[in-house]
Amino acid sequence: MQNILVIGGSYFAGRVFVEELAAAGTASIHVFNRGRFPLGINGVVEHVGDREMADQIRDAIPPEGWDAVVDFCAYEPDHISTMLANLRGRVEHYILISTTSIYAKSNVLPITEEAPPLEGPQDDLGQYGDYGYNKWLSECRLREECRQRDIPYTVLRPSIIYGYYNYAPREKFFFDALRLKQPIVIPEPSLALFNFIWVVDLAKIIMRCIGEARAFGEAYNLTSDELVSYPRIVEVLAQITGKTLDPVPMSPFDIEKKGLALPFPLTEHLVYSGAKAARLFPIDHMPFKNGMREALKYYLMVARQAASAG
Repeated sequence: MQNILVIGGSYFAGRVFVEELAAAGTASIHVFNRGRFPLGINGVVEHVGDREMADQIRDAIPPEGWDAVVDFCAYEPDHISTMLANLRGRVEHYILISTTSIYAKSNVLPITEEAPPLEGPQDDLGQYGDYGYNKWLSECRLREECRQRDIPYTVLRPSIIYGYYNYAPREKFFFDALRLKQPIVIPEPSLALFNFIWVVDLAKIIMRCIGEARAFGEAYNLTSDELVSYPRIVEVLAQITGKTLDPVPMSPFDIEKKGLALPFPLTEHLVYSGAKAARLFPIDHMPFKNGMREALKYYLMVARQAASAG
């Protein structure tokens, strides 16, 4: 069996990956995180510690040979350096889960892996302005560190992730409006297009990437080719709920003036090419309608549990 170390892995994409890997029964799984959300999955060994603390990495993670380290929570370059400097045992493959947010804005669509990265923080994004740039710097640090240590590495850049355990206000923004019977505001004109990746599809691709020599030293966008817009989201919601929905069109200017926090850009496309990954990791991506149906089921289950607990 493979010996896999997951950094993070306690919620959303990391948790789904651990669940899928455990269900496959092909690996001995170790998870290292701060222990705020225990997994309690049979066969998964949980190690508690803070990745920013060198002594906690050394003390908590056993000195084993790792067929792969899958890192879900490196948000700045020093996260990479501290982990590699203090992780004991040979690493055969380091997989960094990055993001398509590392790319600079471009009018050439879809955005491929060869597109220019950010050259600095995105001040227009406020508190999230450093996210994409720091992820890019983390990728750069990974390349430097792994080359020095002779560790094969792969960078995976998912687009917008949705699905089980999602804590980000993406599909939840629309589900909340439905549950609370609030109007769904969409930008008018609604020209922005996006593509997504279902969280289980992401987990499956990561599993296939482990130990794949053809992926060593490479970066891949991970995304479905299906294009989605704000009107398409409302259309899908109507289809999966059987309800007639009348969204409220509003100009981007008025949306920003009113301080309405819509989950996706109002006028900017976020369209990426997943062709490179599809050649090496072919997969039938979950259709957006089906994924939203599953995501809504999960959302409603959580809402019912919260209501009964309260």
